[in-house]
Amino acid sequence: MARQEDGSYVVSTYREIRDVLNDPRLSSDVRNLSRRMPSADGEAAASFIHRDAPEHDRLRRLATRPFGPPHSPGLVTGLDAFLTATVGSLIDGLAGRERVDVVEDFAVPFPVTVVCHLLGVPREDEPEFHRWVNAIMNSVDYDPETDPKERLDGGVRAREDLRRRLAELVEERHGRAGEDLLTRLANDDGPDGRMTDADIVATAKLLLVAGNETVVNLVANGMLTLLRHPPVLRRLRDEPGLVVPLVEELLRYEPPVQIIPWRAANGDITVAGTVIPRGSRIMLMLASGSRDPRRFPDPDRFDPDRRDNQHLGFGGGSHLCFGAALARRQTQIALTELVRRLDRPRLVADPPPYRRSPVLRGPVHLVVELGGG
Repeated sequence: MARQEDGSYVVSTYREIRDVLNDPRLSSDVRNLSRRMPSADGEAAASFIHRDAPEHDRLRRLATRPFGPPHSPGLVTGLDAFLTATVGSLIDGLAGRERVDVVEDFAVPFPVTVVCHLLGVPREDEPEFHRWVNAIMNSVDYDPETDPKERLDGGVRAREDLRRRLAELVEERHGRAGEDLLTRLANDDGPDGRMTDADIVATAKLLLVAGNETVVNLVANGMLTLLRHPPVLRRLRDEPGLVVPLVEELLRYEPPVQIIPWRAANGDITVAGTVIPRGSRIMLMLASGSRDPRRFPDPDRFDPDRRDNQHLGFGGGSHLCFGAALARRQTQIALTELVRRLDRPRLVADPPPYRRSPVLRGPVHLVVELGGG
């Protein structure tokens, strides 16, 4: 743990990150920072991941009722046929090509299609949703010194367009029957009451944008790691069941989210003998913690047979990634089918070009040659 010149604190070891993530004095509300930061949501309602208990817990329970157990235990496993068909269609579209970009041609369109299906977005709206999410993702790594301002402006417009259309869809779903998430959230009067329309929109945006970033990077990092470890790739092709522990090891070894860039100390927190004062910014280095040699033997080795693999790939504590089960299953099916169906894929560039974000780790492009060669 180290204090930075700006007064923030960096926590990079496994046990200490786990302890901080489970400390009730750790805040996800930007208002609890002594040096205020602008909210990424602007004037719109923040998603529940940027709120604290008890409001965070109430909204998370409401969001979870139609999304997973205990009220909807079969939602993710019930998607297997749809996920497999979607992956198959994307791979079919690569037929006859000698060179493909696993990121642009596969990983980017895949998760948006899945979340649109879950939310109940009309099929005719899906192309627009793809454009909005892509514009938002392209603006995340904006560098004012090198990038045209249109890139940032495009992301801002896309966020507002996405919010507006989601709000329209939520309003349309009131009083209607249906199994999609928007309809169920708009009409659910459970023990915690009903979610406001603004909170439903914020939750849908969370699934579309944060869920997309996670799965795109996880699939791309996974394919890159397999191509760098040919014996493991061949083994996965022959043993499809290996994909479950393999994805867990991937989340430890090359996670899509490397850093939680800020949390606030909502009270004095002692970490490794150092008191972090109330209001301080805390940065949690998840990727470093998941390679802590005091917790993981031989941490820099990719080992899908690793035991006791309690990684930090999805964070932890009360803010454990809301969509973790869905992200896992999407990645398991995507990697299994890519390895099974791509014909002798070979990297064109290693390392490939990476996105500039220190928080989100993944290639911008992952170009592979297929067949022959």
